[in-house]
Amino acid sequence: MIDFLKGPVVHWDSEYVVLDVRDVGYRVFTPNPYAFARSSDPVTVFIHHHVREDAIQLFGFASRDEQTMFRKLLEVSGIGPRVALGVLAGGKPEAIVAAIQQENINFLTKLPGIGKKTAQRMILDLKDKLGNAPLAFGADASAWVTEDSAKSDQKIGPWAEAREALEALGYTGAELNKAYEGLRESIKPDESVDSLMKRALQQLFKG
Repeated sequence: MIDFLKGPVVHWDSEYVVLDVRDVGYRVFTPNPYAFARSSDPVTVFIHHHVREDAIQLFGFASRDEQTMFRKLLEVSGIGPRVALGVLAGGKPEAIVAAIQQENINFLTKLPGIGKKTAQRMILDLKDKLGNAPLAFGADASAWVTEDSAKSDQKIGPWAEAREALEALGYTGAELNKAYEGLRESIKPDESVDSLMKRALQQLFKG
């Protein structure tokens, strides 16, 4: 069972990166491929090795917290690897855990692929299993406060990935908040991250 891989990213797409590990290319599906694409230096990607009858897939994460949260999500009835990946693309592990503990259906249903029934199952299946989550995720539970304001909208959907990628390119939070304000009304739930990044860069170039 593969726990992590380390190597340079030699290719990336909207859904995955390819790591060169000792001259073998591993395709790894990840919540935010752009987070790994900013450097040619070797990166460590924590892996969930998913085996089914018709496929063997690798899902990768920048931190142990994401890897752990992904595996917890797979325990929920009706959530498969692709949906779990979308959830982590839309929110950080601590925010997802906080929403589950607080039974915040409104926050959970804003995550990609999560409807009301699935959000309820997440709470039912995971709330009692996350009793020690502050220790597991290395954070103080008092800091896990979810938001239902426009600020929280920036943490979900395609903009979350686009924003992280742009931050990696050196843009400041203030610049990206301004770009988001110019784009917010026109962002579509199914818009690709590549498209959104291009439009955001246009906003940034305008100043």
